[in-house]
Amino acid sequence: MLLRDAIKRFKQYLVMTDKSSETIRSYSTDLANFEKFLEHKYNCPLYLNEIQVTDIEDYLYYLKKKNLQTASRSRNLHTLRSFWNYSCKNKLCNFNLAMTVEPIKIQKKERTYLSTEEAFQLIDAIEHPLIKLVIKTLYYTGLRINECLNLNINDVDLENKIIHVIGGKGNKNRDIPINQNLIPLFENYLANERPHVNSQYFFATKKTGSLSANYVNQSLRETVRKLGWKKHVSAHILRHSFASNLIKNGVNLVYVQKLLGHSNLKVTSIYTHANIEELNKSVNVL
Repeated sequence: MLLRDAIKRFKQYLVMTDKSSETIRSYSTDLANFEKFLEHKYNCPLYLNEIQVTDIEDYLYYLKKKNLQTASRSRNLHTLRSFWNYSCKNKLCNFNLAMTVEPIKIQKKERTYLSTEEAFQLIDAIEHPLIKLVIKTLYYTGLRINECLNLNINDVDLENKIIHVIGGKGNKNRDIPINQNLIPLFENYLANERPHVNSQYFFATKKTGSLSANYVNQSLRETVRKLGWKKHVSAHILRHSFASNLIKNGVNLVYVQKLLGHSNLKVTSIYTHANIEELNKSVNVL
């Protein structure tokens, strides 16, 4: 079977098994780039069983020469492994070629996050009222930016003080209690500030009825420049800040895991920051 036909079948499988649109987009892009690389290398379409381990290694080296970060190259290898795993299970090839490629080591670095004081300083400096409310929501809920902006009016249950996240990462649903600081802000927004537009999105603008993640991040970058900060701040940093500050204040890691929607506690553990002063206190407990 031609590689392109196998990729087409794999994409159909992703849709059939209800993978998220982001997963499908990411896998499709990675595989399209891989196919393009091989066709350029051999000047013709390839059959799946013609591909060698060296082809995958050459592709990963090509990505490295393009200055792709280790995390991006590792993701590409993960995509290829998933594709070959599917192909083997469905007898499109004989064995998982990609599993023989040595994994790419990712240097783990501590996540950037804002202290409570920095978060409030940032929020106070935002001039756009709707962006300010979105940033407060991100900080008080730990929502991913797309989860936040895709909330429908019915997803925000003010009566029961619950936010229903529908189709989050991995197409998973979860419920998040609404922080008491957000309740009056949401009530005022719905009663007095939300424009009367034909849009089901909770965070709606008069012009388009919705907000984009790019616009929110652009507003954040402008605010950070205005504050004169050197650190990089994005909407996702607010998710890090939510988790890090909860853990810093003694909230159980398992609870934070559930709020963030992580399936693995190991992923949540990256938010357990510790500075030298805190470490010093710890060793002196003995």
